[in-house]
Amino acid sequence: ENPEVLVEVMDVLQGREEANAANRDLEMLATHKDAIFNDPASWVGGNPEGDITLVEFVDYRCGYCKKAHSEVAQLLESDGNIKWIVKELPILGDASVLASRFAVAVKQVAGGESYHAVADALMAFKGDITMASLSRLGTTFGLDMAAIEARMNTPEVTAEIEQTRALAGLLQISGTPTFVMKDELLRGYLPLDQMQALVAGKRG
Repeated sequence: ENPEVLVEVMDVLQGREEANAANRDLEMLATHKDAIFNDPASWVGGNPEGDITLVEFVDYRCGYCKKAHSEVAQLLESDGNIKWIVKELPILGDASVLASRFAVAVKQVAGGESYHAVADALMAFKGDITMASLSRLGTTFGLDMAAIEARMNTPEVTAEIEQTRALAGLLQISGTPTFVMKDELLRGYLPLDQMQALVAGKRG
């Protein structure tokens, strides 16, 4: 007889569930903060001394990661005081794993600057990710492809990817992109204006 009461009850229950989910996220982030923010293997960009840290879990074949990539770059450029940590989370099949193995091997063999350049190129890449296409990409950056190919399937590269996968499991991350900003877990794509508002809120 009073459907509006049912709507009110549903709203209350939804609000409670959202609050519970936020509290669970807070607890998970606090428990695993060192692995999230202080992992020495993860690449660090932006301003390493920034007052806000943005952590991003990425897959190079993820359309929303590709869309977010340019907006994250704009955020870092326009702000100048954000530390950006990238974590490789290949979840979209064998080609994603191949791309991540390549990127991590580049980082381990050739260093952070080469990794950043290759990661940018992989996010912009529109073709099939194969060993042949990765070799062509590496060659355009003047990389030692023999050394990188030899590194790709080593335990060192596997360990970094598996460590990120394990962390994603602990944080209940099942998709990319996923961001961590200070004390908040942000699942999915965020447009630039929302990221800027979140940064302002965290600073406030």
